[in-house]
Amino acid sequence: MYQFNSSFENISGGLFSEIEKADVGNNYQDLGKKGVDLLGWADPFYPDRCVPSEVLNESIRALKGELPTHYTPPVGNEELKIEIAKKAEKFNHLKLDPNRNILITPGSDSGLFFAMMPFLEKGDEVILPIPCYPNNIQNTNLLGAKPVYLKLKEENDYQITAKTLEKLVTPNTKMIVLTHPNNPTTTVFNRESLEAIRQIVIKYNLVLICDQAFEDFTFENKFITPASLEGMFDRTVTVCSVSKGMGLSGFRVAYIMTNDYFMDKYYGAAVSVIGATNTVSQIALIEAFKHPKFMKKFEESYNYRRNKAYEIFNSIPGVSMLKPESGFLGWINISKLGKSQDIQNYLIKDAKVFLNSGTNYGSNGEGYLRIVLGTYKSDERLIGVLKRIKKSLLNYSKI
Repeated sequence: MYQFNSSFENISGGLFSEIEKADVGNNYQDLGKKGVDLLGWADPFYPDRCVPSEVLNESIRALKGELPTHYTPPVGNEELKIEIAKKAEKFNHLKLDPNRNILITPGSDSGLFFAMMPFLEKGDEVILPIPCYPNNIQNTNLLGAKPVYLKLKEENDYQITAKTLEKLVTPNTKMIVLTHPNNPTTTVFNRESLEAIRQIVIKYNLVLICDQAFEDFTFENKFITPASLEGMFDRTVTVCSVSKGMGLSGFRVAYIMTNDYFMDKYYGAAVSVIGATNTVSQIALIEAFKHPKFMKKFEESYNYRRNKAYEIFNSIPGVSMLKPESGFLGWINISKLGKSQDIQNYLIKDAKVFLNSGTNYGSNGEGYLRIVLGTYKSDERLIGVLKRIKKSLLNYSKI
């Protein structure tokens, strides 16, 4: 047999063993074929149609033109980057040069990996606040670095302090990777948490990689872009996406925003790693950035669903959930009922619903389940599934 490098040694794609993670292998889709409601994939309104007419019409127009058979530059469509720069100035409070500070990537997963890549090598340490997006952990391992975990606590609303963060810094610390708002907890990190990160990043000359895929809809704390804080633009790489807020996951478009010094390296390596993002998708997204009003309906739906989920799950003895602060996820505390994996398996069999086991998101994810409240276009269909989960958990507590 071939010998894999150490970074890949413990990775499995589900061909020879069961894989629980929803986006690895075919197990997740196979459950759907068996009639299981799939509430574990952060793809807005999946599997229902949700593309706005403006974007659809522009996609069709682009397909009939000459450009779709050709590459865009590896760094992205220039007109799209101009529209992103307008959004960044208004929403993120960042004044960017579209031709120097923005790079288009085929989705935020590849964008996140590419963002981390130039900085890490064997022996480096990366501080990861957990629970966190699983790719933060896997990317660190794949790039040969060592994850160092900052365990966030529910009783502290999953916020960060400079004291706890600084304890983890060593001479080998190179980077902090932050998912903000957080996936899975939905936490919108407040100004105090971001100031704590700012202090440590500057004091120890670190790089902050900030994944802002869920930045578009926040309901509790005001959203602050870390790169907009004093002294942070030159130390931060921000990764954003159109998948969550615009509901255009299948278009596979995301973007990196950072300073000239970092971006020069990304531009130089883009053709080898990114290639070029889909031409039609980029043309269609120009229209979406120009006319984003369709997102308001998404926000209203997610706000309704988070309130209903909060009401339903907190009405179950032994179960609790903080009110989701952003996006369309929920982080359910089932620790008084049992282990995450056991309850996940029970819900698949009893309620015919798939939720993510909290253990995918770090060691302190045990005792939790992540739920995607953005599944299905119909609010009432989703609420019906939540009620079915409640009935099943009530039965589980009697076992």
